[in-house]
Amino acid sequence: MEKYPPATLTLAGISIVVYLLTVLGWQDTIVPPLLISEYIRPTLPEIYSGQLWRLFTPMFLHFGIFHIVFNMLWTLEFGRLIESRQGATALMLISLAIGMASNLSQYFVSGPIFGGMSGVIYGYFGYVWIQSLTNPGFGIRLNPTIVKLLLGWFVICWSGLLERFFGIAIANTAHTAGLLSGMILALVISVMARISRKSR
Repeated sequence: MEKYPPATLTLAGISIVVYLLTVLGWQDTIVPPLLISEYIRPTLPEIYSGQLWRLFTPMFLHFGIFHIVFNMLWTLEFGRLIESRQGATALMLISLAIGMASNLSQYFVSGPIFGGMSGVIYGYFGYVWIQSLTNPGFGIRLNPTIVKLLLGWFVICWSGLLERFFGIAIANTAHTAGLLSGMILALVISVMARISRKSR
């Protein structure tokens, strides 16, 4: 297994470059075109006009050193697991599908000002977790401690304690949509793998 396969490094690298550019004072140039939209009303006018990248690019925006470091560590960990088992193309498609689901969900709940890879990370987690439980050919078992840690953090984020005591706004809807979409993708692929094995 490559320690960090290329697609995983690409996703992390884009996030880091975007973060560094915003820190260096380019935020007014970098951030607006990467948001899912600059408007609450009308709904998603840029996307309807053809700027389809906005469905995915909020995942590359991070707001603070803790935000980027935490998210990149999990991106590298889960990204390499998926890419090593199913390839770079699969990881990119999974990332785009989860990113779109989590970004749209967060937008319709809270508006356009959000960003981060955490919705996708929860999607990766849900994907790997369900694949490990339902698809013997996946070849990976998640450590139960990791499962408890991420589910515990999920609950803490939803509790509102981080925002109340530390002023940290959390995109909880993105986390939830990411987790659910990752789990659903894993179940669909697991069923397809079983059908394929039975037809041989």
